Amino acid sequence: MTKPPARTEPAEVSAALATAPATTPFSRRGVLLGGLGIGGLALAGRPAHAQGAAQKPAEIKLGIATYLSGPASVFGVPARQAADMLIEELNAAGGIAGVKVRPIYVDEGPGVDHFVGEYRRLVQSEGVQMIFAGISSADCLACAPLADELKRPTLLWDCGTQRVFEDGTYGYAHRPQANATPEVLAALLYLLKVKPDFRSLAVVNQDYAWGRDSWEIWRTAMNALKPGVRVSAELFPRFGATDFSSEITRLLALRPDVIFSTTWGGDLDTFIRQAADRRLFERSTFVLPLAESSLERVGKALPAGHIIGARGDHWFLHPAPKDADKLKSFTENYRKRFDSYPIYSTHHMAQAINAMKAGYEKAIAAKGGQWPTDAELTAAFRGLTFPSLTGQVTIREDGQGLEDQLIGTTLHSDRYPFPVMTDMVVFPAASVTTPVGQKSTEWLKTLKPDMLEKLPQPVAFR
Repeated sequence: MTKPPARTEPAEVSAALATAPATTPFSRRGVLLGGLGIGGLALAGRPAHAQGAAQKPAEIKLGIATYLSGPASVFGVPARQAADMLIEELNAAGGIAGVKVRPIYVDEGPGVDHFVGEYRRLVQSEGVQMIFAGISSADCLACAPLADELKRPTLLWDCGTQRVFEDGTYGYAHRPQANATPEVLAALLYLLKVKPDFRSLAVVNQDYAWGRDSWEIWRTAMNALKPGVRVSAELFPRFGATDFSSEITRLLALRPDVIFSTTWGGDLDTFIRQAADRRLFERSTFVLPLAESSLERVGKALPAGHIIGARGDHWFLHPAPKDADKLKSFTENYRKRFDSYPIYSTHHMAQAINAMKAGYEKAIAAKGGQWPTDAELTAAFRGLTFPSLTGQVTIREDGQGLEDQLIGTTLHSDRYPFPVMTDMVVFPAASVTTPVGQKSTEWLKTLKPDMLEKLPQPVAFR
């Protein structure tokens, strides 16, 4: 990919860093360069005083983009439900420094052009103070430069593409969760540990940024850690596909040892059910890094003995959560209210809300109790550490979040009408995340097989 042109650091972010107390865990170097133009539209939807001495608002308007329609809504609607529940709890406890949060939702379902228009509307017409965006990797790639153009603090609450912060640098966009590299690499390392003798592999990924990027990550790491694996097929059905019969027919004929797929949402549900109907799970070992979100919906259609991930360490039966009571309370409250178990999109939404709260509190403390400007708020996210439902997350100086990765093997248990995970391994974030300033595809080439000797021990389902 062509290297992006050099950007000019947003002046107001530079000023916020220059005046920040020396004790704050971020630095001038920590705020990366700005996005597109910083004139005209940059101040749209925001009164002039907001870029100088900020006034405490009557409420925090929070724009949230998620899938509310289409096959991906099985993933996006639970995230909205979690946001409603957690924001209500936050407001009941006094809000953020006494200011309550009001969410304004937009639907990612109609596509990238619609999403970009909605992002501008949220800023210029609704006057939101912060935006959570989005699930689609394509949407995140589109909105990160918009965050700098419109000078609106933005948390990339769920999208996975690593290219956001590897191909570009932004002052107003941050990601309070991991990206595709640790999510895919952890699953590969797990496979190499439990099934080291596989010789052939096929991929079935959605045909858009996430599907293509995650395959490139897997293939690059596999070539470094286990060279010589034969790639039997590279299949990229369209996003939103409802019929995988041609792909399944080909896989049944090829009989690869492993089938890798980062497909998610309704597409993954359909693929699992159709593959089960034709007994494909009996022919190959599946590696599904995003399958945790589908378990309750597909039930026992997904057999035991296949490898799944949770896009982080998100799992209501996490083997060793940092605060077991907090995880249990969230799980019980969510299930009681929505009659389903929380999935990883709900965890990502919780992390975004926790990051927002922690960022505001850090910025307010750094300003001696006064309300921060947009630039001061966005600067506070660099170096920020905040709690997740299972552990904690730190946002690095490049805007990328660090979170652990949980991978396990499916198991059928009488306790649940759907598969659970067993032989779970929690990979420390630093061990599977591309270092700051490096490209994933280059860093992955440097990996050595001896890193398998350092893997944590698996934990059985209890």
